[in-house]
Amino acid sequence: MTVQDPPLAPSHDDAPAAFLTCVFLIGAITLGGLVGLLSPTASATLSRGIDTTILAMIFLLLFELRLGSLLNAFQNVRFLALAWGANFLIIPIIGFGIASLFFSGQPLLFAGLMIYFLAPCTDWFLGFTRLARGDTELGAALIPINIMTQLLLFPLWLWLFANGTGLVDLSAMPAMLLQWFLIPLLAAQSIRAIMAWALPQERCAQIMAAVSRCVPFVLAALIFQLFASHVGEIANHLTLVTSVAAAVCLFCAATLVVGESVSRLAGLAYPQQVLLAMTMAARNAPLMIALTAIALPNQPLVLAVIVVAMLVEIPLLTALNQLLLKRRPER
Repeated sequence: MTVQDPPLAPSHDDAPAAFLTCVFLIGAITLGGLVGLLSPTASATLSRGIDTTILAMIFLLLFELRLGSLLNAFQNVRFLALAWGANFLIIPIIGFGIASLFFSGQPLLFAGLMIYFLAPCTDWFLGFTRLARGDTELGAALIPINIMTQLLLFPLWLWLFANGTGLVDLSAMPAMLLQWFLIPLLAAQSIRAIMAWALPQERCAQIMAAVSRCVPFVLAALIFQLFASHVGEIANHLTLVTSVAAAVCLFCAATLVVGESVSRLAGLAYPQQVLLAMTMAARNAPLMIALTAIALPNQPLVLAVIVVAMLVEIPLLTALNQLLLKRRPER
């Protein structure tokens, strides 16, 4: 048994909340950088707690995972197959081209951008989909499919796109996935099942909402620790911000064009067009930050690329939302 998904109530996946999260994360970057520059002792202490924060982050993200939404997948297998193919077959090609354009010959930055591109969003894209009058019920069914696929493919992506860094130990991947993801997944979903059995539905919904509100704070804590621990190296590569921003903008434009082409060929109705556009444009940066911090430890440049890309993504999704609303058919 899983917690019955409450109606799409306001949570951290709403667009206004996403903007507040963006501001919050910028504050975490700034404060972490200042701590790292002013107090090496404090930054060393903070670095020792990174693994604990990563584990908390992963647990919260997996606790939010609504496996019950998979039941909705059987209602529109055709769309889910289109979305899966777009996210895991077409986007890797688009991402590879863009990453090669901006960071060819810079393996760490290339790897960071590719890791960001390859993981479709599993949280706040639903908020933007709802605001653009898209199909959020079908979008909820996408979430467990996307998160399971990206976890299974992560070792392959590392081998293909981060092997040039010389830092990837693929032999450690099975143990890493077991320790950091399979065990937390089983624990998180077991707690959800017990909660659904023991508590009223309204109380379960309140707990889920509270967990959703915690995620940005834990993500900010992780980013604060990472920047405090590695600010020196990151500061030497501040020019990457402009390149990453340009790459993410180009990615968003490319996914919009491809998504519209797929929608026309498939004859999708407007709500499904919106959902396809949003799932292709939005990326799962929080989980990728946690994954990368484990798989590529002490590589702050890779993490910095993902963080910058996430901050650029939020205003782009807002602009995409407005563009889609303008194209909405008159009723």
